[in-house]
Order: sequence, then C-alpha cells, then structure tokens
Amino acid sequence: MTARDDVLTRIRTALAGQPPSGEIPRAYRLVSNRLPGSEPVVALFVDRLTDYKATVHRTDEGALARTLTTVLESDASVVLPPGAPLEWREACRDVRIDGEPAPLSAAELDGIAAIVTGCRVAIAETGTIVLDAGPDQGRRVLTLVPDHHIVVVHAEQIVMSVPESLTRLDPSRPLTFISGPSATSDIEFKRVEGVHGPRVLDVIVVTP
Repeated sequence: MTARDDVLTRIRTALAGQPPSGEIPRAYRLVSNRLPGSEPVVALFVDRLTDYKATVHRTDEGALARTLTTVLESDASVVLPPGAPLEWREACRDVRIDGEPAPLSAAELDGIAAIVTGCRVAIAETGTIVLDAGPDQGRRVLTLVPDHHIVVVHAEQIVMSVPESLTRLDPSRPLTFISGPSATSDIEFKRVEGVHGPRVLDVIVVTP
C-alpha cells in the first residue's frame, strides 16, 4: 500500500455512513447591476489601471488618431495587427503590418519599439484587459516582444466583473489577460518590470 492509498482509505473510513452532501448552488451572478461602458464602470477601470502603473488616456472617436500619434511620439517604429483600422495606420509613422507580406519573426519584433492593438473585453473590478487574437489584436507574440504596448479600449467593451467578461469570451480562442505592464517581484519583493512582456503599457479609453 502506498501513502496515497493509506490516506484515501482513512478518508473513506471516516466518511462511511455519512449522509451525502447537498447540491452546491451554482446561481452565480453573471451580470453586474452597472451597465458596460457606463461612467462608474469606466472610472473604476481607469483607477485600477493607474494603480497597476499603466498610463491611461481618455479620448473620443474624433480625437483617437491624434491621441494615438501623441502616445507613439517617442517610439521609432510600430507594428500593427493585420486587422488594424485605417486610422491607426495613418496615425503611426514607420509602421509595419504583421503578415504583410509575411508574419514578423521574434527577432524582427525585437527591433520594433511599440505595438498597438485593440482588445476583446476589459474588466473594471480587476483592471484587466483581455485579448483573444482577433483581427485588431493579432498573434500573441506581437504583444510580448515589443517594449511598449498601446491598447485601444472602447467604453462599451468595459464590463464590471470577471464573470460578466467570461460571457463575452470564447474559451476555444487563445486568451491573454493583461493587468498592467509586465512585472514580477523577487524574494526580496523588489519589483522588476518588463520580464515577461512589455515594460510600458498605455491604454487609450475611447468614450462616445
């Protein structure tokens, strides 16, 4: 008999004759009482991102291109996913489109300063942005190699809670959850940024 068998035998002996446990209720709250994209939801999302050391820029559709140009002012080169809107392309200088004509290699991405993507959904309570490799987001590697990641988030994409966000996600797609710039802490609790992804995260929140 192994130690595992011994432990399981003791558990079964202790539970022998006990009534079956009741059914666990699964009536989880999937929808918040605050509407996606409402001002309280957007404000909380911005607050959480700021706490995570991300830089947030609030703008509207008319000023999005100008805001994007300003955010990218110090970046010498930019890569965009193949489904990036035309206004993103026009707002960037020295821009490359992944997949035109071929996907960029990791070595090529390492020489690019910034990446601009959209997102699938954003979560206010946790300050999290979720990517699912959609046309305006591209391959996961695009958001891991360049040092600067700019994410365009539209207000209607911001929901209050994690359960609510899951109703908008397809679990069969490659999901990436981002909460602030890439960072880790060593055993002495010294924060180090840029270890597993971009060192700098800018989020452009587009409101109506």
